[in-house]
Amino acid sequence: MPIVTVHPSGEVIYLDPDETVLSGLYKAGYAYAIGCRRGGCAVCKVDCLSGQFNYDHPIADTVLTMQERADGTCLTCRAVPNGDITIEMRDENLRLINPFLRQLNEKARVRAKSVMSGTESKEQ
Repeated sequence: MPIVTVHPSGEVIYLDPDETVLSGLYKAGYAYAIGCRRGGCAVCKVDCLSGQFNYDHPIADTVLTMQERADGTCLTCRAVPNGDITIEMRDENLRLINPFLRQLNEKARVRAKSVMSGTESKEQ
């Protein structure tokens, strides 16, 4: 279960395996400025401060240059973390728009953690 930490606020978001950063943030009740959600507009760029990710679809060099890729720029609508990552928003702040979804994300994280540690079975 990859973890996305948002710097500097410290918000922690738990993603499902193979889930994009954007999808995980929205599923957890957070929002920020985005555009097409398809990797074509580059509005959802953030800086990846630590960790690694792959893209679930090809990204055009016109959207994300080779220099940006080398600098750790992350296109959140297509980036799938390989493990835990820390991102920093650019000109936009992450906003909690649905506290209920945030609670569900936290409960899912707690349950997944207990399953991984062996204190709860997957069937429950």
